[in-house]
Amino acid sequence: MFPRTLRFATFLAPRMLPVYAAVARHVGARLGLATELVVGTTYDGVASLAEVSFLCGLAYVELVELGEPLEAVAAPLLHGTRYGGRPVYFSDVIVRRDSPFRRFADLRGRSWSYNEPLSQSGYGVPRYQLVELGETAGYFGRVVEAGWHERSIRLVHAGEVDGSAIDSHVLALTLRDHPELADGLRVIDSFGPSTVQPVAVASWLPAPLKGAVRAALVGMADGPDGREALARGMVERFVPVTDGCYDDLRRMRAACAAADFLTLR
Repeated sequence: MFPRTLRFATFLAPRMLPVYAAVARHVGARLGLATELVVGTTYDGVASLAEVSFLCGLAYVELVELGEPLEAVAAPLLHGTRYGGRPVYFSDVIVRRDSPFRRFADLRGRSWSYNEPLSQSGYGVPRYQLVELGETAGYFGRVVEAGWHERSIRLVHAGEVDGSAIDSHVLALTLRDHPELADGLRVIDSFGPSTVQPVAVASWLPAPLKGAVRAALVGMADGPDGREALARGMVERFVPVTDGCYDDLRRMRAACAAADFLTLR
């Protein structure tokens, strides 16, 4: 028996909140359930907060490792030829347009901003890149936790930090909506791809409900209203994923753990 209300939670970029709200409404309409969307402020008890969550992939794999009952069921395909029709994204390294930096190596000893430590694009991938380069002894001169990708973008634009790694999807959305920022920024490198952020359900939900949520997500782009809502967030459609799709993130994190380098500081 399905619950009367299906609760959704988002832990991702605020800029996507209207799209996630539309996704929640669509799933509710398809399943004949009331829905509610909340903004998650802590990763403690994610599966108790909501039956369906929009999570960063790194947060997902770390929470699952800690025993949080979560199961990845779907993920977005993003607009853009660089994604190759796969549920992946990149981490774009940005600097001010008028800065002297031309490659990631130029940022040694400089200031760096990241959104939060459970972000694959903002933290996990840059950390892994430093391990791959053998740079695990204080690469940056100063590291700032900004809280959100968009704040990191603005810190770089204002010259308050020298560089940052930004979710390629969030960067595209931000520069689309704030073209004045685009004129002041350059991308000097890209890391990835990584499997894109999952939609995860509480694993204790009945199997028919989990299947129905997945089917509703995957079918959202089949109708004009759903396609339009997704397009506003530069998303083509959702595709099914499983837990194993996030093994690439696990491998990166394991390499960082083996190097005893789980922090950028």
